[in-house]
Parts: sequence; C-alpha cells; structure tokens
Amino acid sequence: MKSNNINLKSQNMFVRFLRNVRKDKALLMLLLPGVLYLILNNYIPMFGVVIAFKHIDYSKGILGSDWVGFDNFKFLFSTKEVWIITRNTVLYNALFILLHLVIPVGFAIALNEMRVRLAVRFYQSVMFLPYFLSMIVVSYLGYSLLNSEYGFINKTLLEPLGFPAVSWYSEVKYWPYILPLVNIWKSVGYYSIVYLAAIIGIDNEYYEAAHIDGASKWQQITRITIPLIRPVLIILMLLQVGKIFNADFGLFYQVPLDSGALYSATQVIDTYVYRALLTLGDIGMSSAAGLYQASVGFVLVLTTNYVVRKIDKENALF
Repeated sequence: MKSNNINLKSQNMFVRFLRNVRKDKALLMLLLPGVLYLILNNYIPMFGVVIAFKHIDYSKGILGSDWVGFDNFKFLFSTKEVWIITRNTVLYNALFILLHLVIPVGFAIALNEMRVRLAVRFYQSVMFLPYFLSMIVVSYLGYSLLNSEYGFINKTLLEPLGFPAVSWYSEVKYWPYILPLVNIWKSVGYYSIVYLAAIIGIDNEYYEAAHIDGASKWQQITRITIPLIRPVLIILMLLQVGKIFNADFGLFYQVPLDSGALYSATQVIDTYVYRALLTLGDIGMSSAAGLYQASVGFVLVLTTNYVVRKIDKENALF
C-alpha cells in the first residue's frame, strides 16, 4: 500500500513536470543554448581531472595511461620555490581584490555624479578600452615606458631632471608596485561599469529624502550608495576570492617580459607550472596544479560565504 502511494505521488510529480514544460516551453527554449554551452564548456571537460592522477603516455591515451596517485602533486610541494610562488599568488590577488573593491567604486560614484551624459559615456569608453587589450599589447606598452635606453620614463622624465636611468626589468623592488598598477589600469573600467549599473538602480527618492534632511554628498554616499550596492560588492568579492590561487598569467609572464631577474617578485603558481611544463612536458603535473588551485578556490568561496552568512545572511551568495 505504501509503495503504491509512493508510485502514485511520483506519477503525479512527473505529470506536473510535463505540464510545466509545455506551459513554459518558450522560456525553456531560450534557456537551452546557455545550458548546452555550460555542459559542453564546463562539465564535460571535468573528465580531464583524471589526468592529474596519471602519468600520461600519448601512445596509450588518457584512459590507458598508468595511475600515479598523488605523485603529480608532489611537484608543487617539493620544490624549494613553493613558498615564493604561493606567497606571490595569494598576496597579489588579495591586493587586487582590495583595489577592485575601492578604486572602481570611487570611479563609479564619480561618474554617477556627473550631469553631462555625453562626458559620462566618453569617460566610460576611455576607461573600458584597456579591458579589451591583450596582455601582449599591454606588455609592449609597458616596454615603451620602461625600456632602460629609449623608454618614456627614463628618456623623457628622469633624464631631463638629472636622475640616472633605471633598469626596470632587472630591479625587483619596483615590480610589486608596477604589477598592481597595470592590473587596476586594465580592469578599473570593467568593474566601474558593473558598480555604476548597481548605483543607477538605486531609487532616487532615497537621495531626495536625504537632501531634504540636510545630508551632505559624502553622507549620501556612505549612508545610501555604498550600503545599497553592498550585495554586488559581496558577490564580486566572493567570485574573486574563489580565484585567489589563480593568477593572471599574462600579467605575470608577459608584462615583466619573462625576465629571470624578476622571478622573486613575479613568479606565481601559473607561470611556474608553465615554465616547468615547457621544460618537462608533463601535462599530468600541470593538471594537478590546476586541480589544486580549483579545490582551494572552492573551499575559500564556501568559507567566505559562510562568514558572510554569519554577518549578514541576506547578502550571502547562497
């Protein structure tokens, strides 16, 4: 009797499901391309995780290659440079997260306060342009500025003032400042537009009421604008925290021009694995590094989201 009731309930659920599919078939058809892309691009390639645990022999294929367990992971943790590459990866990304939370918000608020819409569009376009440039183009732009003999900074700024030329690509001390500067220059336009869209969505009545109450512009920003865009700030922060062990390969490899003298300041997990892959040709090792980065990022997202839920449940991602 009990099994009959379960079967009947299952049949009713299936009938309701088919009825909902017929009712919303137009919306489901619109959803279908995105779902197919997600499956093809994100889920089917997850089969490649097995490469991290194998010694790939191209003659045997992926499935036929020998299992080596966690031997591929030993490459990352047995090297003498593991502390340097981990430190650089985490600290740079932590700094980037902080900069992406502060500077783009400031630009977005400034753009929102401008009354000439044509000027706003112009500044948005100018700020957004670097986001579309590849890191190879950015590296050449940087080279035109930092070249020790003909670079703009040495030739046009330092030399006329009587300062000696700086060999930028062999001086480690400058790059912890250059790399964050390049990163924020390239990404500030993208994040500013995201935050500006959130600010534009705020009901103007809040500002009108605050103005009537005598609130200054700074008070309106700190008491209305920032609290109301906080959900967007938290979501973007969580997404970036998930990639804190994944460095921007182009930024750390192309911009310093792969200069060996700068490795102590520019070497991160991604560039280290790439250079080792060029030397050893072991794709199992590189897959292990990718799985390690993804796993740590997943744990960090869960942890950060848990902390956010404890502080403010409504603004948690899930």
